[in-house]
Amino acid sequence: MTVKNILYELEEYPPRYGPEWGSGGIFGLKYYHGILYYTLAFEAESHFIGRGRHRTYRFELVGPKPVSGGDTYNAVDAVDEKIYFGGWVHAPAVYKGRSSKGLATISFRNKYSHVHEYDVENDDIKLLWKESIHDEEKWVGEISDIIYDPYGDRLLLARGDGHVNLGIYSLDRRNGRISMISNKPVLRGSLYLDHACFGVHIFPTGTYGVECIDLIEDRIKTRIFNQEDKKAIDGGEVIYPVMGDAISAYGRFFLFVRGGVYVGNPIDESLEPLKLIRLMDFGMNAYGPFRTVARPLGGGIVIAYNAYTNSVLYHDDPSIVRSINTIVGPSVLLYVSPPTVRIIGAYGARITGIEKIGNKLVLATNTMANLAQYDVSPFDMGYRGFVIESISELLSRSPPITYIIPSYLVGNNIFGGLPLSGYKYPRLVINASMDNELIVYSYNLSLPVSSVDADKFSIHGGINIIELDKYRGLIVSFRLKKFDRKLITKIILEN
Repeated sequence: MTVKNILYELEEYPPRYGPEWGSGGIFGLKYYHGILYYTLAFEAESHFIGRGRHRTYRFELVGPKPVSGGDTYNAVDAVDEKIYFGGWVHAPAVYKGRSSKGLATISFRNKYSHVHEYDVENDDIKLLWKESIHDEEKWVGEISDIIYDPYGDRLLLARGDGHVNLGIYSLDRRNGRISMISNKPVLRGSLYLDHACFGVHIFPTGTYGVECIDLIEDRIKTRIFNQEDKKAIDGGEVIYPVMGDAISAYGRFFLFVRGGVYVGNPIDESLEPLKLIRLMDFGMNAYGPFRTVARPLGGGIVIAYNAYTNSVLYHDDPSIVRSINTIVGPSVLLYVSPPTVRIIGAYGARITGIEKIGNKLVLATNTMANLAQYDVSPFDMGYRGFVIESISELLSRSPPITYIIPSYLVGNNIFGGLPLSGYKYPRLVINASMDNELIVYSYNLSLPVSSVDADKFSIHGGINIIELDKYRGLIVSFRLKKFDRKLITKIILEN
C-alpha cells in the first residue's frame, strides 16, 4: 500500500457512541514501517493502515463492549517491528444518565489504563499491561506518554492524569512487568541528551517542575519551579501553565505549556538555565498546546496551539464558563526554528495529532473540546478528521489571522506572545473606554535566551491603531497599565 493509498483511507468521524466528557479526538498518529496507527476517542477504536490492510481494534483484550476512551494524550512510540500504544479505556463503558438538575455522569468502575504492542510484520496485537482500581468516581493514572529507552531497552511511561499510581514508570516490553521510578505526576516527556525529562504537572494549576531520569546511572534529578520560574522573560507571570508537550532540539529541552514554552538545560542549569518565553497567551483562557504533540520537522519543531481544547459547560462560577468558552482566534501551527517562531497554519477548534508521511504533514482535527465532570454525553460530541498539508507549502506561508481579546481575559496583566515573522502588516487595534498606557514587549527565541525590549504608547478613549511592522521577525506581548473593563483588543496579522 503506497503513501497515497494510506491517505485515501483517512476519513471523517462524526459523533458516535462513546460515553465520556465532551469529545476526544484522533490521537497517537504514528507512521512506522509502512503502517499508519492512530486511536479514535471516545469510541476507543485503534486503526492500523498500510501494507495492504486496514485493521480496526476495539480493545476487546481489555474488557467487554461497549467501550469508550482509548487515548487522549498521544501515548505512542515504536522500536524494532513493534508499535507501542497506551492510554485508558472504559471496558465496558457505563453512562449513568442525567440527574434532576440536568448534570450527566459516567461510572469509572471499569476504567483501565493500558499499554498494547502491535507487531507490524505479523499484524498481531498484544495487551502488555492494564490496571484499574474499580472505583465509581476515581481512576488510576492514565498513560499519557510512552518513551522508549534505547539504553535500558524498556518503555518509560508518563502518568499524570488520575487519582492514584501517578508518576514515571518503567515497563518491560517483553513480559509486561511494571515498576515505579518516581511518584511525581508527569504528563509528557522526551529523551534529552542521555536522560529522559518530563514535565511535572498537577491539575488544574499546571506545570510546576521538570524531572529527569539519567538513563545510564538511573538517577533522578528533580527541579521544582519557584515563583520566579513562573514569570516569562517579559517580566509577567504565566497563569495556569497547563502542559502541552516536550521535545529535545538544538541541545535544549523544550517544554510547551499554556501561555509559553520553557527552554534550557534542566540537567545542568549552570550551562543554560530554563527560561519561560511567552507564546500565544490570552490570559484566563484555555488556548494552548494541551492534548497535542510537538514534532521534529526540517530540523525545527512544529506544534499546535489550540483554540478550544478543554472547556466546561456546568460550573458554579459563570465567569469561568464565560472565560474558558471565549474563542479568541483560530488554532495555529507554530514552526520553531530559533531564533524565529512562525505561524504556518490556521485551523478550527483543535489539532490533536501531527505526523509526517512522505512529503505530507497529516493533522488530526476536532471541532469540539474535552469537557468536564458533569458535561457527559453518551456519544462523542465532536467531528473528527484529517487535514493533509504539503510540507514545502506549509513551511513557506503565513496565513492571515485576527485575534479578538476582551479585557475580562487579561485584565492589566501581560498577554500575547504573538510571533510576527512572515507578516508584512501586523497591527494592534484597541477599542478603549478611557485613556491608558500600553507597553509592547519585543523579543525572540534566540538560544541562549536574549533580553527583552519595551516601548510605551499612549492610548485614548475610542479606536487606537498601532502598526507593529517595526517588530517584524520578533515576538510581541502587551500590557495595559490600567484595567479597562470595556476594552477590546484586536491583533490583526496580514500580508
